Amino acid sequence: MKKTLQSIVQIAFLILFIFLFVSGKIQLWMGLFLVGIITSFIFGRIYCGFVCSINTAMNGITWVKKKLRIKNLRIPRFLTSPWVRYATLGLFAALFIFIMVTGKKLPVLPALFLIGVLLTFLFPEELWHRYLCPYGTILSLSSLKTKHTMNIDANQCNNCGVCRRVCPTKAIEKKEDYHKIIRNECIVCMECERSCRRNAISYRGKDENDGNCNQNIKLSS
Repeated sequence: MKKTLQSIVQIAFLILFIFLFVSGKIQLWMGLFLVGIITSFIFGRIYCGFVCSINTAMNGITWVKKKLRIKNLRIPRFLTSPWVRYATLGLFAALFIFIMVTGKKLPVLPALFLIGVLLTFLFPEELWHRYLCPYGTILSLSSLKTKHTMNIDANQCNNCGVCRRVCPTKAIEKKEDYHKIIRNECIVCMECERSCRRNAISYRGKDENDGNCNQNIKLSS
């Protein structure tokens, strides 16, 4: 049920993105992104997991690659350097400022969509989500102290590592006897929850004082 609901939401926003692009109003998409930034302070990177059209298209490509057993190329090490991530963000910001100052319309959003999709044909999604996407970089900063995200119950976790293997952003760290999700890198795609055989993962709020989960607000049943 959760997966179905998530897919419906993702496809709906993908259709909206295409409609705005065709109608020449793609700049309105930035309004949705701004909402995503605001909500990320409390609910994490919901925008990435449910709204982002790039992520939706990438999910489809990854699914096809798995069915055809197409292997990903190894991500070049230099692309994982922090300076690459922030240089990409700087370029995106510079283009946005240029558009605001000059009033010229540049196809920045469609270009990002195309780049993200093309890269996914060759590399794992991690490259785009974690290192190159300017949206992701912004949201990773705004969600540093997010109140809610995917969390692993250490008492239920048997440290099998399945969640870490399926995470498209590699936002799960292996600890001595359990795994931990890096909250600001988690895109709330919920793949980890669906893969966990022990039901140890769910979307929850955390008490910042002691780090223990204090409420469980499942997105859907």
